[in-house]
Order: sequence, then C-alpha cells, then structure tokens
Amino acid sequence: MGREVRRVPADWQHPKDCSGKYTPLFPGEDYPPRAKEFIELIKSKGLQEAIEECGAPDINDYTPNWPDHERTHLMMYETTSEGTPISPAFATPEKLARWLADTNASAFGGMTASYESWLRIARGGFAPSAVYTPQTGLISGVEANLAKM
Repeated sequence: MGREVRRVPADWQHPKDCSGKYTPLFPGEDYPPRAKEFIELIKSKGLQEAIEECGAPDINDYTPNWPDHERTHLMMYETTSEGTPISPAFATPEKLARWLADTNASAFGGMTASYESWLRIARGGFAPSAVYTPQTGLISGVEANLAKM
C-alpha cells in the first residue's frame, strides 16, 4: 500500500463512478495470473468452493492490460485501495514529479513531498504509505530516504 507509478497510454482516462469519483482498479497485468489461480482452484476444489474461498476475479476490476508499446505515459496511483490515480498522465518522470510537487499531491494523508522525492518514486515505481523511525517519527514513504534509515 502506498504510491506507485503505472505506465498507461497517453489518452488513458481512468473510469469514474456516477458520482464522479475514480473507480479503484488493480493493475491490468495482475489479472491473468489471478484468473489462472482461480481456474486451478476450480480444478482442485470445484467452482462453488473456489468462489466461496476467494471469489472469481472480474476483469472489470482491472485496468486494461495494454501492450507495452502503448504504455507511453506515467501516472501516479494510490494503492491503499485497489488503486486510483492521484495525477494525470505525463510523458516523463520529471514532468510527473513536477506536477505532484507543484500541486502538493498527497504522499500520505495530508503529507506532501518534495520534487526530488517524487522524482525518485516516479523513476522507481513504488513507495510505501508511511515509514516510522525513532529518529524521524512518521513520514510518508515518498519522503523517506530508505537508504539512510
């Protein structure tokens, strides 16, 4: 759980519900292995038990699984739920980090992060929600410099 970069097409519009809020979605690449696991469970335990044990995966709960050549842009997602975007799509990590820093995007709760911290995540893909140490107290995973802790 935290913040992660997802590669998306330039024109990707994350779906919203009827009230205008983003619909949480898992990453599309997670659907095929999840479906395969479910099929194996059906084979070993039967359909009803598989459904009761873990539920059938629904492809509508996942972003499309675009081919790599269509994934030209970066979006920052929160992953505390299945995942909703906290930014528009940008062509470069630098532009994404600049937008996140300039708009005071949430790094965790009401905490924001610096351009340099967002850039590290935009280039590396993931940060936990928060980190606590006796030296720093509670800080966002985006701001945490894990190499120095």
